[in-house]
Amino acid sequence: MPRTARTASVGIAVAAALTFGVTACGSSDGGSVAADKKQTLTVWAMGAEGEKLADVAKEYTKANPNVTVKVTPVGWDVAHQKLVSAAAAGTLPDVAQMGGSYLGEFAELGVLEPVDTKTFNEKDFFQSGWQQGEVDGKAFGVPWYVDTRVLYYRTDLAEKAGVTKAPTDWKEMQDLATAYQKKAGTKWGLSIQPSGLDTVQNFYSFLYSAGGEIVNDKGEVVIDSPEAVKALKEYGSYFDKGLSNKSVQPGYDVVKDFGNGRVPMFFGGPWHVTLLNEGQPQIKGKWAVANVPADKASVSMAGGSSLVISKDSKHKAAATEFITYLTDTKGQADWYKRTKDLPANTAAWTSGDLADDANLQVFKKQMDTAKANPSPSNWTEITDKVDQAIAKVTQGKASAEDALKTAQSEIEGLVK
Repeated sequence: MPRTARTASVGIAVAAALTFGVTACGSSDGGSVAADKKQTLTVWAMGAEGEKLADVAKEYTKANPNVTVKVTPVGWDVAHQKLVSAAAAGTLPDVAQMGGSYLGEFAELGVLEPVDTKTFNEKDFFQSGWQQGEVDGKAFGVPWYVDTRVLYYRTDLAEKAGVTKAPTDWKEMQDLATAYQKKAGTKWGLSIQPSGLDTVQNFYSFLYSAGGEIVNDKGEVVIDSPEAVKALKEYGSYFDKGLSNKSVQPGYDVVKDFGNGRVPMFFGGPWHVTLLNEGQPQIKGKWAVANVPADKASVSMAGGSSLVISKDSKHKAAATEFITYLTDTKGQADWYKRTKDLPANTAAWTSGDLADDANLQVFKKQMDTAKANPSPSNWTEITDKVDQAIAKVTQGKASAEDALKTAQSEIEGLVK
């Protein structure tokens, strides 16, 4: 799920909820319509998923004529505020798409129905995908699709630089970045974000691979740990050595620079495969993807979206059946064909392109070790402090130790 700057803080959301009287008093089954009765199911989905889901809903209705599925596409730029307003007014849809950065907030508001774990089995999904739908150990979202970050690199320019295989650890990655510049004539060696909103998303591959975390499983802030410091030093070294650009404009399109050879490596998600194939056809066969180069291990962030049911929904049974349709093996394979979103259900990876495509298998392997972020309601505020720490280091304004010591103190004030 793409993360955007929120238009309302958690505090505002909670205040609004209290003002309008939202509570967690909704019954899990009181007044709910049976699944086989004639009814209309309301669904909100974001971005491109919202447009594509309407087609799936039509197919579902043909097989289930008693249920009319009304899909409302919601733009990512207004999604958070729309969800907050609906939660405050008690008008959330029966089913909504929700990513991990939102889910904790709405679970704390008491407006989400816990997942029926007799219907949905955690073992059917990538572990990190399931964990994105959990808050304090309780599942509120069923994984719909997943994504993670892997390393994209120009194979043709690597060969020109005298390198014939993908980097597997930090040293090999920095050696390749240097060789790209010195021997292949690229402008930069690796594109990673120097500052600004969500810089942390590039940093996760370093942080998690080093064994570091922002907040651990016990809820303790550990961003100033030796592992985190090591990761930020490595991240900052690319800027110190001129291998990465210290100044990147908002909205920067790495795909274009990857295509023209200015940038030979970057960390990207599965959607970049389509963007490169369609937007940069001149480099077809001249690039590849590889798993995140390892320190202690190769660990990337886990992303994606879950499907949640409103606690106040009168159509929970039908909502559960619709979500089952979307997240079982057949539904997940169909959704991939329509959207190229990576299936959260692991059984969907056993046939077709998902099983045969070498690039896709890199993503699957990365998902096997990918790490889900914690889901406190104020996670955005927490990661903003890490964004600021990274910027201090990449701009040469502080050491990794000092920047993370400051972040540690600031985040401790946010974690309760």
